[in-house]
Amino acid sequence: MEPYRIKVVEPIPITTRDYRERRYAEGGYNQFNLTADDVTIDLLSDSGTGALSAEQQAAGMRGDETYAGARSFSRFRDVAEELTGYRYIFPVHQGRAAERILFNALLKPGQISISNTHFDTTRANVELAGGVVRDLPCPLAADLDSDEPFKGDIDLVALEAALSGPDDVGLVLMTITNNGGGGQPVSMANIQAASALCRRHGVPFILDAARFAENAWLVTQREEKYRGHSPRDVAKLAFRLADGCVASLKKDGIVHIGGLLGLNDEELAKRCELLLIATEGFRTYGGLSGRDLDMCAQGLMEVTDPLYLRERADATAYLAECAREAGVDSVTPTGVHAVYLNAGRLLPHIPPHRFTGHALASELYLAGGIRCAELGSLYLGEIDESGELITPAPFELVRLAIPRRVYTRSHLEYVAETLAGIAKNPEQVPGYRLTEAPAMLRPFRCRLEQVRDGVVTAGPTPAFRRSEPRRTTP
Repeated sequence: MEPYRIKVVEPIPITTRDYRERRYAEGGYNQFNLTADDVTIDLLSDSGTGALSAEQQAAGMRGDETYAGARSFSRFRDVAEELTGYRYIFPVHQGRAAERILFNALLKPGQISISNTHFDTTRANVELAGGVVRDLPCPLAADLDSDEPFKGDIDLVALEAALSGPDDVGLVLMTITNNGGGGQPVSMANIQAASALCRRHGVPFILDAARFAENAWLVTQREEKYRGHSPRDVAKLAFRLADGCVASLKKDGIVHIGGLLGLNDEELAKRCELLLIATEGFRTYGGLSGRDLDMCAQGLMEVTDPLYLRERADATAYLAECAREAGVDSVTPTGVHAVYLNAGRLLPHIPPHRFTGHALASELYLAGGIRCAELGSLYLGEIDESGELITPAPFELVRLAIPRRVYTRSHLEYVAETLAGIAKNPEQVPGYRLTEAPAMLRPFRCRLEQVRDGVVTAGPTPAFRRSEPRRTTP
C-alpha cells in the first residue's frame, strides 16, 4: 500500500473525445502543445510533477532568501555532501543547467561524450557545447522481452575499445537509471568496471544521477552482492565511484524545481562556478529560492526510504501487469519511474516512417485523455530535409512516466482500461507525418498530421517546414 495519507486533492479534467480531437489537431498532434486543462491523466514526465511531503512543505517555510551564503544553501550542501561525497556542490535550477555548465567547462569542440544512453536534452547540451555523442548500451538491452536484470548497463567491451582508440573522449556519462534505454537499472558491478576503465585512461567519469535512488533500490533487489543493503548506502557507493554528477532533483529530489552539479576536481569546479555565476546565479543559490533549496534537501533525505521506493516500484509493476493483461507488452523487467510500452508490436500496420510510437501515444490521449511520451523514431530517428524518416529508431516505445505520490491504483487501472480498448482494434489507429520540425529537440516543437493508408485524414497536405529557433537582435 501507499506509505502515506492524502492531505490535499486537486480536481482533474474530464473531457470528451470530440474535445480532445479538436484540441489535439489545434496543437499539431504534439502532446507538448496540450495544456493542463486538456489532460485527464498526465504521464508525460515524472520530472517536477510529484507531490511534496508535509516535511518538505515545512522545510520550505524555513527557507532563507539571503542572496549569498544563505542558511538554506548550507542545509542543502550538507545533505548533498553526505550523500555524494563530492567536495564541490553547486545548486542549479534543474538538471539540464548542470549539463550545460559541465559540458561547456569540460568538453572541447569535437570531443566525444560516451554514455550508456544520452537522453534528449543531454544530447542537445553535448552538441551545443561542440561535443559529439556516442551511445554504448549493453547488448542485452536489445532484447525487450528478456528478464535480464541490468539492461541499463554500458557495453564495457565497446567502452574499453573507445577509450583505447584514437578518438578524443572528453567524458563518460553513466545514466542511472537508463531513461532512454527503457528505464532499466545499471548494476554496481557495471558502474565499478566503467569507473576503473575511465581512471585507467584518465577520462572523467560522471553520473547522470536524476534517478539515483530508484537505481539503488533495483540494485538491492536484483544484484546478489547488495541484497540486504539499504538504498542509501548503495547510492553513496555509486556516487563515490564517479568523479562527479549532474542530477535533476525534479526526479529523485521529489521537488518541482531544482538540480545539482557535484564535482571533486578543483580546477574543473572553478570553471563551472564561473559559468554558474554568469548564467544561473551566485554559487550558493544557483537560480533557486531558499525555500527550493530546503525542499530539495528534505527530498534527498526522503527519497531513499525503502517503504517509499518499494511502493513506487510496486505501482509501476502493477501498471505494467495490467497493460500486459490488456494485450499490450512493455519492456521487461519493469523499472521504477515508468512503463515502456512496445508500440511496434501492438501496431505492426504502422511503419516507422509513420511514427508508430507517436501513433500509440496519440491514441492514448484521444481515447482517454492520457498524455505520455513517445520514445521511438520521432524522438530518435534521423529525418531528411523534407521531413521523411531516413534511419528509424531501434524500437518504437511509449513511455508512461509515473509522477511521485500523485496517482492511485484506480488511476493506473483507468490507463490499463484505455489501453485494452485500443488493443481490441489496433488496426484503427492511424499513423502520422511531420509537417514542421526543428533541427534539434524535435519532439518538443514539431507539428504533425494524421495519415491513414497513406492519405491525410483531414485538410490539404502542407509542405514540410524546417523550423529554426527564433533569433533576436541584441
